[in-house]
Amino acid sequence: MPRPARGASSTISVPPDSFEKDGLRPFFDYRPLGLKELTDGKVGAQVIRAKPGQHADAPRHSHALEFQFIYVLRGWAIFDYEGYGEHKLVAGSAVYQPPGISHKEIDHSEDFEALEITLPADFETKEVK
Repeated sequence: MPRPARGASSTISVPPDSFEKDGLRPFFDYRPLGLKELTDGKVGAQVIRAKPGQHADAPRHSHALEFQFIYVLRGWAIFDYEGYGEHKLVAGSAVYQPPGISHKEIDHSEDFEALEITLPADFETKEVK
């Protein structure tokens, strides 16, 4: 994907059916939005959606990144955040997850879909005991 000139804006067109089946969590599909390529990996943006019939089954974990923002587009999800407890995120909810915070997804609706923005685009995820 060609990069825009410094200071120029760019429009990214990603087909709505471009979800990838393999990603961080087996119960989600991921749709990269092209920011990784445009920013040399500095910024990642993707739409995450629930796979029908599959439920959250991931260990408590943390991410080694500088920034993580999630905006729920539809449905709901329940997360447990270290030091903050359980929170139900519904359509319209926005969450800033501080770098390194330990968290675990408890459950999500069949129609859960969210926009996630991270810095950098690629980051390490570690299981937390």
